[in-house]
Amino acid sequence: MLDDFKKTYPVIIELPVQWGDMDAFNHVNNVVYFRYFENARIAYFERTPVFEQMKQTGVGPVVGQTECRYRRPLTYPDNILVGARTLSIQEFGFVHEYAVFSERQQTITTDGKARIVLFNGKNGQKAAVDEVMRQSLVELEGRPLSDEE
Repeated sequence: MLDDFKKTYPVIIELPVQWGDMDAFNHVNNVVYFRYFENARIAYFERTPVFEQMKQTGVGPVVGQTECRYRRPLTYPDNILVGARTLSIQEFGFVHEYAVFSERQQTITTDGKARIVLFNGKNGQKAAVDEVMRQSLVELEGRPLSDEE
């Protein structure tokens, strides 16, 4: 299972489950998973020109929609691997997929998606994915990316 996880996600980060992530029902609170996804998303973007382009052009990624599917509860103590990958590229952004792998349970406990929209902070409009960004995502993924989810 772990080998398949590592083959599926080109960007994987490792995080400890924190005691403070737990809620009154003794499992990781549902909101925390979105922070896990965010940490993986930032690690993913750091391997692309997205932040450099943002500095130069004012165009950067924003989350337009996100979802999470909770398969199994996470509890403290545990270490998790959070994977991120791009599923597809559209005209004004792309769709990311995330998964959380529990080292203690040796399985994926949670998965999710986010629709990422490129946004121009200077004019307040969405911006098209340029060829540099498209190519960097394809290279990072190591596979072709379509415009369909």
